[in-house]
Parts: sequence; structure tokens; C-alpha cells
Amino acid sequence: MASHQILAGFHAVTARLRHDPDSIKEIYIETSRKDRRMQTLVEQAERQQVKLYAVSMDRLDGLAKGVRHQGVVALAAQRQLAVNIHDVLDVTEGPALLLILDSVTDPHNLGACLRTADAAGVHAVIAPKDKAVGLNATVQRVACGAADTVPYLMVTNLARTMRELKERDVWLVGTTDQADHDMYAVDATRSMAWVMGAEGDGMRRLTTETCDELVRIPMVGSVESLNVSVASAVCLYESRRQRMMKS
Repeated sequence: MASHQILAGFHAVTARLRHDPDSIKEIYIETSRKDRRMQTLVEQAERQQVKLYAVSMDRLDGLAKGVRHQGVVALAAQRQLAVNIHDVLDVTEGPALLLILDSVTDPHNLGACLRTADAAGVHAVIAPKDKAVGLNATVQRVACGAADTVPYLMVTNLARTMRELKERDVWLVGTTDQADHDMYAVDATRSMAWVMGAEGDGMRRLTTETCDELVRIPMVGSVESLNVSVASAVCLYESRRQRMMKS
């Protein structure tokens, strides 16, 4: 099982059935659950000729390892959407839109970021291998299928990858509350990457220094900062707004 990944919950399992059914080895479902949602999943799996096993709740709990599974767990092969950022950029039509997450280790935050990235049309999400969470079962569930549609690239050296992006004419915009101007001053119609740091610590020093531009998200209330997934959504949809206005 070490060479496979666990998908827990309806969104994660049905998304994989839709995008890559051949990668699913088997699906486990709760024996007593007979509602329409489960029946739809069963019918979808049977059409794709995926093995189904009805098991107890205890067995599902053990497979999911604490992740909320809603009565369905799948064992699937690891799925790599792209090997490196050049694979992504080489097939991207028009200006690239990327999201770089520096030191985001909470799986709920990553799952939410991937879901937002998918909705906003992001071409890839990039993170460092040593300071980031991988695509575990919690991420898959929170992402609601986006982990199967948005490439998540974990790189050995984030600063080096950022410099490679610059060589490909991708503008790097970091977010920090210390910036002099706000995000609305950014020309988000060009090929660009929004760079987000973890809550509390923000971006690491070298990541900050490698950015082309630093901006802040305007905060007019009493809170000092936004959750990284919310901050990502605010910035990514500013890119989407500007690009819609230009087209």
C-alpha cells in the first residue's frame, strides 16, 4: 500500500474516477450505506470496471487513518500531472498564472488553495519539498477533486525554481504586509506567479528577495491577516478580473 495513495470522501474518489479511473486499484464502501449518493458512486465505479468492496465502518476508519471519509475510501496509484514547471509552461496558451506556496504545511490550507487554484484557472501550484505538505488524504478531500486537475509541483530548491520562472518571463509577485503598495497596483495580465507565505511566519527571506515585486492585501478591519487560502483567492481572482477586462 506504500506505493499507492488513499483517497477519502466522495469528492476525492469521484474526481479520480472521472479524470483517471485506471489509476484506482479498488474502492471500499460502507456496507450499510444505501443512499442515492452512494448508489451513484457505485454505478460510476461499475461502469469503469473498478473493484468494489463493502466493508465495515471500522475497516474504513483504519484505511482513512483519521481522515473524514463519508463511507467511501479508494486505494489509487500516485498521479503526477506534470514533472516540472517547464512541462506546464511549454503547453500553456496565453499568459501563465501560477501560485507559489512557501512553507504551507497544513493539509487543510493546501487543499483549500488547490480548490481555489482550480476555480481561478491556475496552471500549477509550486511548493518546496522541505517546507510543505504533500498530497495526502486530507488534502485530497479538502481539495474536492482539484488535486487531480491542478499540477502540484514540489521542488528541491524553491529559489532556484523561481529564478527559472524569471528566465521564462514569469513575473513573481510576493505578498507581505510590509509592502509599500497594494495588490491592485499589479499588472496581473502578464505571465505571473503569486507568492504566498505561511500564516504567521510569511515568506522566507530568500523567497522574499527572489520576488520581482512585493505587495500587500489591503486590510481595513480589525484582523491583521488572512488565511493563506483566502489570501490566495483574493489575489488569483484579481488576476482573473484583470484578464477578463483585457480580453
